[in-house]
Amino acid sequence: MKWNLFEIYNVFGICGLFIVLLGFFTIFVSTYIFSYTGLVWKDFKKVFFASDFDLEKMLASYSGKNPFLIIIRDTVTKHSNHSEDMRAEVSYLFYKNFKKVASGITWLKIISVISPLCGLLGTVIGMLTVFQAVAAETTPNPSVLAEGIWQALITTILGLVVAIPSLIAFYLMSLRMKWFQIETIEHCYRAFDIYRKIIHSRTIEDEANSYEEH
Repeated sequence: MKWNLFEIYNVFGICGLFIVLLGFFTIFVSTYIFSYTGLVWKDFKKVFFASDFDLEKMLASYSGKNPFLIIIRDTVTKHSNHSEDMRAEVSYLFYKNFKKVASGITWLKIISVISPLCGLLGTVIGMLTVFQAVAAETTPNPSVLAEGIWQALITTILGLVVAIPSLIAFYLMSLRMKWFQIETIEHCYRAFDIYRKIIHSRTIEDEANSYEEH
């Protein structure tokens, strides 16, 4: 059976259509977060672990758009020694450079909460409509009553169908970003150690040259 938009609206109602839109939005947001973070992480590993990677040059003049490299650059260049502030700095820069991802994860959480509520609202509205129609009939038809209740309960089912995957996606994406953040912190410490050795060796070399000149 082919349904047109008007027939779909009659079955689902405004709440049901809204829930369906939330479901498509959930798929879009989840796909975006997973794809984007995967691509930038793959690019980061390709650059950061390359045999010809020049850390000093990257810290001094990196102008690319990879958020992981930007975070490491800003964290290392703004800290002169190891401290607990480095973790706080990474957390701040992580949110700053992954603002769209953080917003998407927040939307997943919101959708997981409002979807079942919208489903419940649609069911209540549908039941009120059914009872109003029954009250207007002197001899209610049981089949019509059952069909009305069935249509009213569809929104509850839709709400749960959208809410459960949204909640799962929220926790999976949150864990994914937390893992990325932990990895970034470790790479920041690694980059800082290398950068400190470079600065130390350069200082010794400058002092030796200064001593030779005098």
